[in-house]
Amino acid sequence: MKEKTAALLNESKTARWIALFLISSTMFFAYFFVDVVAPLQTMLETDYKWTPEVFGMLGGSEFFLNVFAFFLIFSGIILDKMGIRFTLITAGLTMVIGAFLKYYALTPGFQTSGLATSLGSFITWVPASAKLAFFGFAIFGVGVEMAGITVSKTIVKWFKGKEMALAMGLEMAVARLGVFAVFRLTPIFAENGGPSNSVFMGLSFLVIGFLTFLIYTFMDAKLDKQMGVTATSADPEEEFKLSDIKKIFTNPGFLAIAGLCVLFYSAIFPFQKFATDMLASKLNVDVKTAAAYFSYFPIGAMVLTPFIGYFLDIKGKGATMMIFGAVLLTISHLIFALVPAESFGVVTAILPIVILGTAFSLVPASMWPSLPKIVEDRYLGSAYGAIFWIQNIGLLAVPILIGWALSASNPGVSEQIAAGVEGAKYNYTVPELIFAGFGVLAFFLGFILKAVDKKHGYGLELPNKKK
Repeated sequence: MKEKTAALLNESKTARWIALFLISSTMFFAYFFVDVVAPLQTMLETDYKWTPEVFGMLGGSEFFLNVFAFFLIFSGIILDKMGIRFTLITAGLTMVIGAFLKYYALTPGFQTSGLATSLGSFITWVPASAKLAFFGFAIFGVGVEMAGITVSKTIVKWFKGKEMALAMGLEMAVARLGVFAVFRLTPIFAENGGPSNSVFMGLSFLVIGFLTFLIYTFMDAKLDKQMGVTATSADPEEEFKLSDIKKIFTNPGFLAIAGLCVLFYSAIFPFQKFATDMLASKLNVDVKTAAAYFSYFPIGAMVLTPFIGYFLDIKGKGATMMIFGAVLLTISHLIFALVPAESFGVVTAILPIVILGTAFSLVPASMWPSLPKIVEDRYLGSAYGAIFWIQNIGLLAVPILIGWALSASNPGVSEQIAAGVEGAKYNYTVPELIFAGFGVLAFFLGFILKAVDKKHGYGLELPNKKK
């Protein structure tokens, strides 16, 4: 038995870190595409006649099919039933197809097509380009969230009982690098060809990411062969059953983490969509400069997340970390909301960005390694699928809410921007207060999670690494 264990591919440090590099590379490119038009809000409003509501709907559309068609729940079940390789390839192809449709929606060829005419004939306040972009982004969203839950289970497969939190932290750090890259590169790409060129570059990166997924599948197949995993070798008692879904949604630890997940991410990812325009408005700078400032946001996450992951592996305190993260999240958004524009300088802008990046290190690095402590391995994929589904409800609704709040609190500004009125800009106080409210709720839910952990003995405050 010892010889077989020693021979497993995941016992090799080199092999498991190569595996992590391959899957992390794909998520880097995926995160780049997620926010590929985030710095271009003003350009989309001017060139394509989108409104803040439409821009917010684009952000929410990524999660439409995952929420209303339950694709994320199905993705988790597919992962548990069909395995990592099948799910990774399916996720990669889905991302590429959805990204292509979003790119096509912004091209001149689409604008003059019969499809554009048909799409423009109903709900006329939403441009045809936006409708097709919504559809493409929704398909992409199915793929990227499927990839997310699969990558999480993949890391557990290679690193459980080893450097699991560190590995998850490094994967998230690489993914955050994609966020840094998009805010640096997208405005440059848009200078030569507009938003469609930025989306095309994002699509090209995704194709490269799909290839890294394919390369990884060979390593996964070898590991499964070593472990004796086949379609017919699984213990019936260990196989996933549909009845396990009930166990997931009645697990108090899962529900607490799911609540934290939706609150925290609702204050991060939708904010990223509007952050560039918010900074441009407050600092009175151009979009390129504002995007460059915000690009520092993921730097804190990139640098700190691996160290936090290492700390969690050695010392633990996962639930406590989530509470600290919620506090920092709230402070960051309150600074953006309450500091008046006349007092808002570069230092004032960078400070909450760094604080937010630190929060973005603490919570995900603590949250995702906690889930394997709460649910059984046989339905871990479904648990990740379920928590991503709950998260997606917030990510669908909140961008739409923020777009509406922005328009409602700035009457007439959208029309001025669309008309090219010089100096027209939004006041983001109300949206930022909404984001801060999510942080306050997450703070209180963190204490509930600690109480649940103490009662049920999940071990969220204990180290991840077995001695």
